[in-house]
Amino acid sequence: MASARSDMAGLHARRDCLRWGTLGLGHLGLSQFSGTKSARAAETSRSFGQAKSVIVLWFSGGVPQHETWDPKPFGPQAARGDFGVIASRTPGLWVGELMPQTALHTDKVAVIRTMVTGDNSHSSSGYQMLTGVPHIPLSRENALPEKPNDAPSYAAMIRALRTESTALPPAITIPRRLANVGEKVWPGQGGGVIGPQHDPWLLTCDPNDPSFTVPGCELPEGMNASRFGSRISLLDEIVRQRTSPQTVAESQYDRQAEQALDLLVGGRARQAFELSQEPAAVRDRYGRTPFGQSALLARRLVEAGVSVVHVNWPRLDGKENNGSWDTHIAHSESLKGWLMPLMDQGYSALLGDLADRGLLDQTLVCWVGEFGHTPRINARKGRDHWGSVFSIALAGGGIRGGTVYGETDEQAAYPVTDIVHPNDYLATIFHCLGYHADTVVHDVTGRPLPISRGRVIDIV
Repeated sequence: MASARSDMAGLHARRDCLRWGTLGLGHLGLSQFSGTKSARAAETSRSFGQAKSVIVLWFSGGVPQHETWDPKPFGPQAARGDFGVIASRTPGLWVGELMPQTALHTDKVAVIRTMVTGDNSHSSSGYQMLTGVPHIPLSRENALPEKPNDAPSYAAMIRALRTESTALPPAITIPRRLANVGEKVWPGQGGGVIGPQHDPWLLTCDPNDPSFTVPGCELPEGMNASRFGSRISLLDEIVRQRTSPQTVAESQYDRQAEQALDLLVGGRARQAFELSQEPAAVRDRYGRTPFGQSALLARRLVEAGVSVVHVNWPRLDGKENNGSWDTHIAHSESLKGWLMPLMDQGYSALLGDLADRGLLDQTLVCWVGEFGHTPRINARKGRDHWGSVFSIALAGGGIRGGTVYGETDEQAAYPVTDIVHPNDYLATIFHCLGYHADTVVHDVTGRPLPISRGRVIDIV
């Protein structure tokens, strides 16, 4: 009995050491960079608007916090699951053992462990994470993109704000849209009340396909380059003879036409999609998978001047749970077999590649999903939906790396400190891109709409 008590005391001591070590990382990291109020203001001013672009990696189905950014190695067995933890590059920060490559890049990453939506349904919790607005009602599965849940996505608002003429649209979504089984499209992915003209450009594609090209941008059968050039010349002549002033709608149409033509004739915009131009070693670094090559394509698109690239996790045919992170069954098998290895390789490659190219400081990379997973394994050896608390991670673009924000309880079931809401996460994106909290866009009737009602998280 005495031996058992001694063993338990040692276990609690080790647990407390890890707990306080991890907490110390978060608080020391923040105080080291923040210090006094004036130092925080100076740091915020320095990082404001540092990002030129944002890449959002969206893991549809929800990533389990327990096996990723918030493992509980000394918590109850049901919470900690089947996998252990490994040390990361950040002293005191432990991550799930299935993230060995990501662990080498945590000095670039701010981990937020206390994201809360309070919503346990894919489409309605996802609506919050995309728009910063709670769905009405909460926890409504298969919610459709219609009133009253027609707030614009963060990407649509950025597209509305960035009106400068570019070869590509300011916001692009790849390689598919977010939808439940049966292609029931989630709300919050488009322009909503600010209008469909601000919808991100959706490209349904597989960048890992050897024949991949810009979807829908091939010349029609029988149309050769000479005939196409003649038609462009005729169009140019018609435009030159126009005498009346252009309306806003006509100007937008002309800009979209120029973008489409650039994609058709192989200009700079089309070259951004030419993954074959990448060295084989770079493509291998990301992984020859739909997700890995989508992450690589995202890097090429921000290099081409795209402001927002939203990368949704691709479906994986023949896998449990449709290959998504919605692991109600075979949770551990799915994580170890394909989900975590594909994520770990693609995410770490993106961070490393951006850093190697000197682009990470100006590119914000967001690692998110619609919610987390339950603190208990269910009877089907899976984890279920959990919006009460989950983890996300931000890197680059003015974010302080090597930082942990927020603490959860011993089961990673509820927040203990520093709750973060979706509107706070989006406010931080806007801050990094150089938009103040009082910035507005206008809906289709001309009414002003604040881009965010959240607060900037203290990781910048």
